[in-house]
Amino acid sequence: MNRLVLLSALTVSLLSINPVQAAVIFAGKEKAMAVCSHCHGIIKPSVDAPFPSLAGRDLTYLKTALGQYRDKTRKNDIMNALAGSLTDNDISNISAYYSSLKTK
Repeated sequence: MNRLVLLSALTVSLLSINPVQAAVIFAGKEKAMAVCSHCHGIIKPSVDAPFPSLAGRDLTYLKTALGQYRDKTRKNDIMNALAGSLTDNDISNISAYYSSLKTK
């Protein structure tokens, strides 16, 4: 049921933006599902997870943080390893996806 609600909300969100933004957000969703969602979740992490939710966060903040983790100027062994494989496009797409999500 939660997936259906999320899919419906995402569909409505995507219909209200232009096709280029929709493509970026869709690509970001795919990458986020593969790389980020295991720890950070989509709308919120699991109850026991010590990781913050990324949904609804500021686009610039997310891009900056992921870039810093990738470049290892922001230290966290797990994030440095995961972000190390991300391209500039991946970072932009993931950031666009998470920042587009509504938390309520």
